Amino acid sequence: MSKPPIRPLTLRDVSEASGVSEMTVSRVLRNRGDVSEATRQKVLLAAKRMGYVPNKIAGALASQRVNLVAVIIPSMSNMVFPEVMTGISRVLETSPLQPVVGITDYQPEKEEKVLYEMLSWRPSGVIIAGLEHSDASRAMLKASGIPVVEIMDTDGTPIDAAVGISHRRAGREMGKSILRAGYRKIGFLGTRLGADHRARKRFEGFTEALAKGGVEIADTEFYTRGSALGKGREMTQQILARSPELDCLYYSNDIVGAGGLLWMMEQGYDIPGSIGLAGFNDVELLQGLPRKLATMDSCRSEIGRQAAEIILERVEAPDTPPRGKVELTPRINFGDTLRMG
Repeated sequence: MSKPPIRPLTLRDVSEASGVSEMTVSRVLRNRGDVSEATRQKVLLAAKRMGYVPNKIAGALASQRVNLVAVIIPSMSNMVFPEVMTGISRVLETSPLQPVVGITDYQPEKEEKVLYEMLSWRPSGVIIAGLEHSDASRAMLKASGIPVVEIMDTDGTPIDAAVGISHRRAGREMGKSILRAGYRKIGFLGTRLGADHRARKRFEGFTEALAKGGVEIADTEFYTRGSALGKGREMTQQILARSPELDCLYYSNDIVGAGGLLWMMEQGYDIPGSIGLAGFNDVELLQGLPRKLATMDSCRSEIGRQAAEIILERVEAPDTPPRGKVELTPRINFGDTLRMG
């Protein structure tokens, strides 16, 4: 059964919620006119709680949408998201819709700000990374009255539609493959797991698979900013100096994993005989390494393609029921750094 279309919030809704006139609401939101501080705060609190975003499109355009699709992602320096953008662009390039990108740096407060600004221009749809958002961001997305597609992750409940992979499942599958290959003293290296929810879910799935096999993570090494080959080299050197008995290293992404691989090759480690290595994302740029890092494809371009198709379909036929969650299945590539189990 399809959900009824969501009506965008209006000044009248905020007026009724705050108990003041529409004119006063307009003055507060435009920061104009003589309004008491108590009234101003009452209006701003009501608007934020409801997820109301003022419409910056003036005059006759005020009731219409612009042919923009807001794409809100954590980073463009991370090699994952350019491939997602490629998938989105290939679908939209033959349509009237144009993607416009906002960057959040994995910060919920910045996501709120970017989302607020983008929604104020009344785009035709929103594609946003992840399922975890602040209460204010969720309220804005729910109240927008436009198609919303959350991408990259399916471990949770979407606001409207979602396209991605189960990161918990991805972590579990890699954990089971590593155990089948006979590795038992396993270290984890990657980003701190607070802000990067998808890396945290992979770690949870990975440790769950190990626990079912009677194995615990032997050591961990975390970094806080960036994702580069140099970080991978540094972290790998540190964890192996501290825990030389480790026989497998699982990295939260391929870039730090590639840095670790290059450092270990320089040091003469027997890979994958004495120690195995695995990453995540199957980044195409790393295909030219002397050895292929074991990894898992995160379906990046396909995620972008399907997300854009959902937006386009819903814009062209507004009564189309939401698809809910579209879960893609990543594949493990054992490369040259894991023994085959």
